[in-house]
Amino acid sequence: MAPLASVCICGLAAAMMLFKLELHLSEADLSLSSLSPSTLTSKFRSTKVKSAAAVMMAVEVEKGYAHANTHDTESANAVEVHNIERIPTEEIENYHGLTVQVLLVYLSLWVLCFGQLMNLVGAGAFARDIAVTVGGSDQTVWLAQVIAILTTCLGPIISQAADYWGRKWFLTISTGLGAVGCLVVSRATSMPMAIAGQVIVGPAYGAQALIYAVGSEILPRRWRPAAQAGLHMALSVGATIGLLAGSAMIRDYATGWRAYWYMTTAMFAFSAVIFGLLYNPPSHQLRQSLSTWEKLARLDWVAYALLTVGIVLFTIGLSWAKNPYEWSDPHVLVPFVVGLVFLLGLAAHQTWLKKDGLVHHDLFRKDRNFAIAMLGLATEDMMFFAANIYYPFQVSVVYGADAFSSGLHFSITFLASMAFSCVVAAYSSYTRRLREPVLAAFILFVLFYALMATSNLSRASATAMWAYPILLGASTAGCLPTLIAAAQLSAPPELIAITSGLLIAVRTLGASVALAVYQAIFASTISVNLPKDIAAAVLPLGLSVDLLPEFIGALSNRNQTALMSIPGVTPTIIGAGAQGLQQAYLSSFKDIWMAAAAFAAVAVIVSAFLINPAKDLNMHVDAPLDDK
Repeated sequence: MAPLASVCICGLAAAMMLFKLELHLSEADLSLSSLSPSTLTSKFRSTKVKSAAAVMMAVEVEKGYAHANTHDTESANAVEVHNIERIPTEEIENYHGLTVQVLLVYLSLWVLCFGQLMNLVGAGAFARDIAVTVGGSDQTVWLAQVIAILTTCLGPIISQAADYWGRKWFLTISTGLGAVGCLVVSRATSMPMAIAGQVIVGPAYGAQALIYAVGSEILPRRWRPAAQAGLHMALSVGATIGLLAGSAMIRDYATGWRAYWYMTTAMFAFSAVIFGLLYNPPSHQLRQSLSTWEKLARLDWVAYALLTVGIVLFTIGLSWAKNPYEWSDPHVLVPFVVGLVFLLGLAAHQTWLKKDGLVHHDLFRKDRNFAIAMLGLATEDMMFFAANIYYPFQVSVVYGADAFSSGLHFSITFLASMAFSCVVAAYSSYTRRLREPVLAAFILFVLFYALMATSNLSRASATAMWAYPILLGASTAGCLPTLIAAAQLSAPPELIAITSGLLIAVRTLGASVALAVYQAIFASTISVNLPKDIAAAVLPLGLSVDLLPEFIGALSNRNQTALMSIPGVTPTIIGAGAQGLQQAYLSSFKDIWMAAAAFAAVAVIVSAFLINPAKDLNMHVDAPLDDK
């Protein structure tokens, strides 16, 4: 049962309904005046076309009969329908097989996910290499930061607009801008030019929700978990190749990053061309019935303003906390508080003043899955970013891995995610169950962080670091595709784009909050553990207390020359100090792993209440490309 399903079937379903009804009436040689309500109802049901339009026709005919029949009372036969959209409906299964058109459109979505992750990985991992060539090392953080800001701010706007104007041109134009932006980055002669290129790429990330919406709409609902798993696999492939191929390019050539962005340009361009030529979904009745001004009036401009200002200021405040300012500093406190006020204002506005706006209340009407999916995805990103930032950090500092080896360690996460995505897709599509993969994924998150929290300086722990990412990859494969599918199936079909947009925005917000929490935990613990553990290791060996700060600074910077210039320092003291430094970092990382495990434990409890949408996982296609 899915409210408003007839809106997605367009004129074809209505035509089929009229044709079949007319056929049955002609075969029976009956007129409407000779039919009783019960006879007409049974005749109508025999057509097996159950849609809101069909129900409305039956209601109207039955009303007419009741009015004409003076022997029946109006109360017995007249049927009132206050809101036709609330009538439970059942979609016909309109799947006619895969076509080359559908396969190419899905392939373009896959390539776009691949390219977006390569660009995102490059903006973070290779920012310093860009700075070596064009300068501006103090501005490198903005290469990735502008992507995060534009994703959060543009995502809900583009998603809601696409529900009124259609997906095609939002997806095509934004992807084309992505190609232009990547080309600008590849040809950058200064850091501001490279940042400007990422700003141009930004709308492609703002339209990210449309990737997940279109991937679900063009395929049968039963394949929706598999469709989302395939897109998740593209993200994993993009991240893996981005880390390994990009590192190899830059290792061999100082300007290898230019070739890297040429590759991403080609991916965005390929997808944009396919979308423009082949992605032609049927138009919604709502889009045809509203004028441009009516559509503009329906957009939630107040919510956009509250969200944009709130997210930007809130994120800036969190980013500056303990980096470099204290929480009490105005640089942190002012943007944090003002941003929080705007976000609370957004919550109040969407709860009481605008029930059909950015956070449409119909998203929560069917069942609890959408709310659980939002919380689950926010928590999933909070957990993933703990590993994304601090797992390579621990492998490098504690176990002495170089940059390439650290990247290789973490790439196992994405390789495992690819493999487990196939398993999750097959299981969910065959059994039509989503709760079990999500529950298992969050349990694996708990296990991963519990194991990380118990790691030590032994060789066995260093070896285990190669295996732990398998658990992390399995966790992400079980969470992201299934939670997106659950949320989309819980929402009305005509709101699937804004559904995906809200999920991405909440996920990004969860990551921003998590980064600030982890950063605060790490900064507070390392400032205590570093002098304590190094002092405990080197002072008994004869190093002067007065020289300890200088020794810690040189050791932290791995400056061998500075270390040997300190009076009284010997190779034995340096070795002991290095072990103390490793222990200090290990203890500080442990607190982060415990915090992430706590988030995961909460997610386990919440995900247990997810409803398996078995009836909705049918062969109905919400936006078939073969419909005219």
